[in-house]
Amino acid sequence: MESDAGNRSESAAGHPLIAILGPTASGKSCLALKLAQRVGGEIVNCDSMQMIRHLNIGTAKPSRADMALVSHHLYDVIDLDEFYSAGAYMDDARRVCSEVAARGKIPLVVGGTGLYLRALLKGIFPGPGKKPDLRVRLNEISRRRGAEFLHRMLARKDPASAARIQVNDQLRIVRALEVNLVTGDPISELQKDQVPITGFSVAKIGLNLPREELYDRINRRVQSMFDAGFVQETERLLLAGFSPDSKGFEALGYRHAVAVIQGELNLEESIELTQRATRRYAKRQMTWFRKEEDVHWISFPGEASAAEAAALRILEKEFRDGV
Repeated sequence: MESDAGNRSESAAGHPLIAILGPTASGKSCLALKLAQRVGGEIVNCDSMQMIRHLNIGTAKPSRADMALVSHHLYDVIDLDEFYSAGAYMDDARRVCSEVAARGKIPLVVGGTGLYLRALLKGIFPGPGKKPDLRVRLNEISRRRGAEFLHRMLARKDPASAARIQVNDQLRIVRALEVNLVTGDPISELQKDQVPITGFSVAKIGLNLPREELYDRINRRVQSMFDAGFVQETERLLLAGFSPDSKGFEALGYRHAVAVIQGELNLEESIELTQRATRRYAKRQMTWFRKEEDVHWISFPGEASAAEAAALRILEKEFRDGV
């Protein structure tokens, strides 16, 4: 059953843009493919790991058959050991969405990387890059003195950020402190320079399955990945010369597959650990996405006909002149 996030103003200007969001294994890609065929759309990837070449089984990329049905963009665009930022995604995705719109098609942005979606829609501030040494020091302070101490540090330097960042959200606390210590400015002030996307009227559709159902889907997906040759895919990449420390191997499960190849885990242990890590990741995704504004939530998996019907009703309300 879908929730109503409030009807968009009838005067909202801009070309339609549809964002399909939600946790891993909820069926986002399937729903996006159905909708793209129904409304004349093209799919724009918003999953950081599906952008990486050669990571196919472990990232659940769309099949070649699916890609033949509808144009897909921003898949397989960076190398396994290549750095790619949210700012780069913002630039690339905005360009692609504009190109799709210029062809008279509707961009359907689909994926579970919440930071990328936020960068696309709201923009990203021109802050400094990551400073690994500084991050190590800040994390060590947190380890020795506790997360509360780090949060109090942030409150002294940037009260506005401390007020909106939870005490246990160490990643965001460290980033806010990092920016402040490098630039001398509060991240809350720098973020005011973010430039949102223009020329589009955005509808967000989120998939929010009951936890037991989602976790069962995750467990089955991970098992099917290993059955489909996930470890063998990883081994081929290692034999091709990629380092086990390549950034791309941070994708869920690949570290555990490497451990199987290196004899540190058996197959059953690797499967169980990947399932557990994926369930935890899905929980973090939903924590992020629940903070997104104006999301219409659907409680069906993306493959269900009920999800497609609910999404089409939402789009009919959002884009009253049709999509």
